[in-house]
Amino acid sequence: MHNELAKQVILVSATDKVLKKYVPMTETAFYILLSLTKPRHGYGIIKHVEELSAGRLRLGSGTVYGTLTKMNKDGLIVVFADGERKTVYEVSSLGKEVMRAEISRLKELHRNAITSEEEFV
Repeated sequence: MHNELAKQVILVSATDKVLKKYVPMTETAFYILLSLTKPRHGYGIIKHVEELSAGRLRLGSGTVYGTLTKMNKDGLIVVFADGERKTVYEVSSLGKEVMRAEISRLKELHRNAITSEEEFV
């Protein structure tokens, strides 16, 4: 029983550490994770982000692969498949938890922006 509790404390601590590292999230990280609602390879992520942002956000391959490497190391994503030439990524349960926290933060920002929007017209 004591070992189980210790494992849970370590997991909560690790999750808190990752949440503090990623929330608030950069736009690049947000769109990369948003693109991984289904498994994709790097180029697929680049094209999907461009599509989601109506062409406003064009991520370079160095930026995408650097961010994917960091996210994989931090446990937000996992390698879903590693074919001969294409590595496919998938969001992990920790990545989903981080996205839920970021989406909640963004909803609060949006509510507050709408409430005060008239003050800036």
